[in-house]
Amino acid sequence: MSKKIKTEAAKRLFQAVLTLETEEECFTFFEDLCTVNELESLAQRFEVASMLYDKHTEVADKTGASTATISRVNRSLNYGSDGYDMVFKRMKK
Repeated sequence: MSKKIKTEAAKRLFQAVLTLETEEECFTFFEDLCTVNELESLAQRFEVASMLYDKHTEVADKTGASTATISRVNRSLNYGSDGYDMVFKRMKK
């Protein structure tokens, strides 16, 4: 994990996220935490990652993501910390 993100502030944020128990609580918390654009960007990246992970084509057309975003997400899928892989496997259970 990058030392740049492993800060005390980030740890507290992740601890807060781990207290959320329902989807509705997530909506409430993230609506306060993020701007609409930030949340839309996060959701779009996650959708791009999901599509790439499942080997879908036409990701740009279906998500509206830029080629730079798709490339960045693809790099994370292939060379990142395997966070996407961990989450997608858990979601399929």
